[in-house]
Amino acid sequence: MHLTQDPKVEIGLSDQGTVNPAFGGPDSGQSERIDMDGAHTEGLEEGQEDQNKGLDLVYSINDRPPWYLCILLGFQHYILAFGGIIAVPLILAEPLCIGNNNAAKSLLISTIFFVSGVCTLLQTTIGTRLPILQGGTFSFITPTLAILALPKWQCPAPSAMSQQLQNATGSLLMDSDEVWKLRMREIQGAILVSSLLQLVLGLSGLVGLVLKFIGPLAIAPTINLIGLSLFIEAGKKSGAHWGIAALTVCLILLFSQYLSKVEVPLIAYKDKKWEVFQYPLFKLFSALFGMCGAWLVCFLLTIFEALPSQPDQYGYTARTDVNLDAITSAPWFHVPYPGQWGMPTVSVSSVLGMMAGVLASTMESIGDYYACARLSGAPPPPTHAINRGIAVEGIGCILAALWGSGNGTTSYSQNIAALGITKVGSRLVLQTAGLLMIILGLVGKFGAIFITIPDPVIGGMFLVMFGMIAAVGISNLQYVDLNSSRNLLILGFSTFSGLVLPTWFHSNPGIIDTGVKELDQVIVVLFTTHMFIGGFFGFVLDNTIPGTEKERGIKSWRKKVTEEGSTMTERSCYDIPFCTNCLQRFKFFQYLPFLPSYKSPELRT
Repeated sequence: MHLTQDPKVEIGLSDQGTVNPAFGGPDSGQSERIDMDGAHTEGLEEGQEDQNKGLDLVYSINDRPPWYLCILLGFQHYILAFGGIIAVPLILAEPLCIGNNNAAKSLLISTIFFVSGVCTLLQTTIGTRLPILQGGTFSFITPTLAILALPKWQCPAPSAMSQQLQNATGSLLMDSDEVWKLRMREIQGAILVSSLLQLVLGLSGLVGLVLKFIGPLAIAPTINLIGLSLFIEAGKKSGAHWGIAALTVCLILLFSQYLSKVEVPLIAYKDKKWEVFQYPLFKLFSALFGMCGAWLVCFLLTIFEALPSQPDQYGYTARTDVNLDAITSAPWFHVPYPGQWGMPTVSVSSVLGMMAGVLASTMESIGDYYACARLSGAPPPPTHAINRGIAVEGIGCILAALWGSGNGTTSYSQNIAALGITKVGSRLVLQTAGLLMIILGLVGKFGAIFITIPDPVIGGMFLVMFGMIAAVGISNLQYVDLNSSRNLLILGFSTFSGLVLPTWFHSNPGIIDTGVKELDQVIVVLFTTHMFIGGFFGFVLDNTIPGTEKERGIKSWRKKVTEEGSTMTERSCYDIPFCTNCLQRFKFFQYLPFLPSYKSPELRT
């Protein structure tokens, strides 16, 4: 859907920095044109117009929405990421022996949001430069739980802890905090050292070399399983109250689909007079409106005591007053800093176990890059962008370890899905979201407010978002010959194995016993990661079973990259800002696989 071409619309949008040719105003397409002959320019414009029309984007990757829209849309991404990011410290609270210490939970939440904001700015500015949000990763949770399950790190007996608290003096209270800080420092050290592997993979270009052998049959099951593997989490949240979850789904569908073509009249002040313009408000803020609408219903049901008041009754978690104590216990302001829990400790077993999480996170992020590029109107990411993105994620994990979030960072799939629903793929919006996460991460009370979002509301949002991710994975099969039994076998086996093997390993804990605990952790983590299993089998089978490039979809895949790579978008959206001229001036930079000036050996010969 495009905005109307009435001049009043341009006053509200085009004159405030928007350069998206999809708006079709009289001045659209006149900024920053490529200097080439008229016929070729016309062809590129037609191709770009067809692409934008097919994607139905309101703002594509290089567009600059007005500042107030950036704040609102960035806040929407903050809300979407909130459930996934906040889940990490809440899951780790028990094995870290934090227990019901809501003050400690609040500090961890502030820290992980602060670090996520910093990493988002790094990724969108010097990383892949795609509109992709960085946040806590579930790939690190499994090795973290395995480390904390060791006898050395098991929590003290509850009786001993309660005895300490009953006789609590200031020093004893500090000792109780030291119980979880000691375990946190062990996790920090493991993440800090293991993340160096991700940094090396990106800077050395090893990831880019592997990408030469990755095609649609490896990408499709990887992205598809990102969505499918989260159905249990979505079911748990939604199952708290299916009525509220269904209401959330209906509201999101109402705003994003049924009302997507409804334009709301808004007023803007321009040239000393007020002008009215039409704006697709429901499409842009569908997820935010849907979630807030269901949240409001839960609030009203709580006020009128229409929901159960006993924790053991069905529907209790749909109340908005379940976690009100988190607001009172949260500090107003908290500035996270490196080493706030003490000096990280390092052990070989913890580092080796955490490396499995690093590998799984890397594989997942590569699939996310392709999905994000597709939904934001950008061409498939080139090798140097993927290398740089993985390296920046490694830097982000190192920063997370130094700050002590208890986790690393990775690309957030649910926010990528939001690009497809809201039709806003602007990089500037995600950079604004990063700034908001940093600022709001400093305000403990603000983040604590959103802990009151009922579980079924989050579950309903997950149903839509994770389904969108799975569908994006399937869409990569458009390049593949689906009449080929070879391709159907690879797709079916890799996807089904990605569901079966992790489920079996979860159902049989302790089944792997090689005698080496570190090796056991590596095996368990890899084989319980859905997208790693699916992507691995898809990659191996696609490159070993005989098949033509046309049959595998490689030919169409490369053709798309080549065609879109010749446009201005390819040359600009993945370049590092303010460095292009410098990188092109010195021949040395073409040998560095993470820079835009990089040339592969075959191109240099």
